[in-house]
Amino acid sequence: MPGDLTDGRIVIVGASLAGLRAAESLREEGFTGSLTVVGDESHPPYDRPPLSKQVLLGRAPADTTGLPMRRDPDAEWRLGVPATGLDPLGKRVMLADGESLPYDRLLIATGTRARPWPNPEEASLDGVFTLRTSDEAGVLAERLAAGPGRVLVIGAGFTGSEIASGCREQGIEVTVAERGPAPLVGALGGTLSKLAAVMHRNNGVDLRCGVTVTALHGDGNGRFSGADLSDGSRVEADVCVVALGAVRNVEWVAESGLAAGPRGIACDAGCRAFTMYGIVTDDIFVAGDVSRFPHPLFGYQMLSLEHWGNAVAQAEVAAHNMVSPGPLRRPHLTVPTFWSTQFGLNIKSVGVPTYSDHVVIAQGSLEARRLAMVYGYRGRVTAAVTVDMAKWLGYYQHLIETAAPFPPPPGAADRPIAADVPIPSDVPDPRELSHGPTVALTGYLPDRRLTVVPPHG
Repeated sequence: MPGDLTDGRIVIVGASLAGLRAAESLREEGFTGSLTVVGDESHPPYDRPPLSKQVLLGRAPADTTGLPMRRDPDAEWRLGVPATGLDPLGKRVMLADGESLPYDRLLIATGTRARPWPNPEEASLDGVFTLRTSDEAGVLAERLAAGPGRVLVIGAGFTGSEIASGCREQGIEVTVAERGPAPLVGALGGTLSKLAAVMHRNNGVDLRCGVTVTALHGDGNGRFSGADLSDGSRVEADVCVVALGAVRNVEWVAESGLAAGPRGIACDAGCRAFTMYGIVTDDIFVAGDVSRFPHPLFGYQMLSLEHWGNAVAQAEVAAHNMVSPGPLRRPHLTVPTFWSTQFGLNIKSVGVPTYSDHVVIAQGSLEARRLAMVYGYRGRVTAAVTVDMAKWLGYYQHLIETAAPFPPPPGAADRPIAADVPIPSDVPDPRELSHGPTVALTGYLPDRRLTVVPPHG
């Protein structure tokens, strides 16, 4: 590789939000070399959040969610050709069409895909869907527009809840089956999940918690007709949406020697990938949903995030570091944020709600369905979630960034904090849920077993 980091060959694997923003940022940072972006879908980069919102409601066609380009990244786009392997020693990315791409530096931004229904035969029934891609959203929107008698949603995380909300807004009967005790409990903890359950039921959702779907059934002609639940009941439905969380797209690097596993590809705060032995690489970077990185505000836990804002911020840090010498590199320290609109409520979060042991309602109330809930861990503020009070989110972000004490001091509160005693945050073990959290605290444990081979000599 040339000594000039602004020259050479850079390959980005992943042509979604993180891949596009990284390509743009590389050019903005002065990179003048060859730039290739590889994507497994044939579509140019598009925005995913509208798929479970505007597209399912029929307010926007699936093919109108393309991401705007801040600038032309002057890249070669290899779309519709998945990457199938990585040779870090030879510095080559293998593609499904048999070609291989040489690189000097590589950015992995392969993101996630929807977790499929585990029984392939049942998953192939006409009327069984997942929702992650533009194509999936388009087909599902058409099916909902046809007016099914009932929709079964498996999993009550953010995607499942937004789908249920969209169905009810269109007057479609919907049943939601969730293994955990309430919707959104894996992301927001026990207190707010109770409000989520109330909102589901108040809007006519047939919410079944503490159950699993044991089998999907067809009508004899290959069309989905219903499902059996673990409590012995059966749900008759015309459409089934499997919302069981995401699978990180790491299989293609399984034999590369990188620290890749079910929770993503581990990297340092500068987005440099780790090998399976914990050695940081200097020519392979990771960004977006597929990454797993340490954050000093959250006990250096290795975080895995499925957030729009994190993909953008991390891609920009990765691009900067790919073309900057060591002393000029910067860490990815952005505080996670995400939002969701469902059942007429606007839910926004900052920080890591799952990194908490107690919560307190700092503003508003559950009864009013308008509130700000603050999360704390070992005596300091780690997250806040607002329901229809988004204007206060910046204040709570400042508390998180400054490691403010928990319960929070007076400031934004519209009543004395002492009026509420902090209660346990009741964040469950993700293994107890149908859906995975959008922020996963993956701790310090490796994702796979290693055989330690002492170096020769």
